[in-house]
Amino acid sequence: MKWLSLALVATAATACVHASAACEKPVYLTFDTGHMGVAPLIADTLKKHNARATFFLASEPTKTGGTTLDDSWAPWWRERVAEGHDFGAHTWDHDVFLQDLPDVDSKVTRFKFRTQAGINPPVVRELTAEQYCESLHKVGTRFTAMTGKPLGPIFRAPAGRTSPALLNAAKACGFTHVGWSRAGFLGDELPSQSHPNAQLLEKALRDIRPGDILLAHLGIWERQDPWAPAVLEPLLTGLEQRGLCFAPLREHPRYAPLFAKP
Repeated sequence: MKWLSLALVATAATACVHASAACEKPVYLTFDTGHMGVAPLIADTLKKHNARATFFLASEPTKTGGTTLDDSWAPWWRERVAEGHDFGAHTWDHDVFLQDLPDVDSKVTRFKFRTQAGINPPVVRELTAEQYCESLHKVGTRFTAMTGKPLGPIFRAPAGRTSPALLNAAKACGFTHVGWSRAGFLGDELPSQSHPNAQLLEKALRDIRPGDILLAHLGIWERQDPWAPAVLEPLLTGLEQRGLCFAPLREHPRYAPLFAKP
């Protein structure tokens, strides 16, 4: 049996070498919340490829009539925590930044937003920096209530729209913004008539490079031909064949120090 033990050790060592070599070229999958109709399929695909990702959470309407952060989705989020993914805020109400507002009081920083989530009609409103921080922290409070774990010190502004003043306001309350790489825009929120899945897949496989941050969603209401899993599965397979692997943002050189802070 000694030869068998040696063979098993050698096989395990070889596998570790291959895994290490593969993970020298990470890409960082990120998903913003959406209608959640494809969320189980996305989770299954990530598990199949042993891919860890980062999720940015907002309280958005779902296809089942609830919201992404209601009690019905709490088990789903707990499962993602157990799998080793990372999590950040996406604002509670999915507030898309429009502009900084002129100061009426030098002590108060204000912003204009278009609050728009899923099928809900858009509403234009103003928030102070303090209120914006409350929105980010509200996501964290709810996430901890659902999972028992804290949210990461990161956020993504809806549509990626920010200003220096907004970024400073968020940073002052403990959140650093995460955008995405140009090649990492996977196009799942584009119309499927003009941007079919095959075209999106071809572009992603051609352009993505090691170190890129990739962006997709847990379901887009307007897209007629769902992006996931039609593109996600062959995309992960194709990137793996190029020697790339998938890491959460806590392993990204820019964001790792944030996660290391007590």
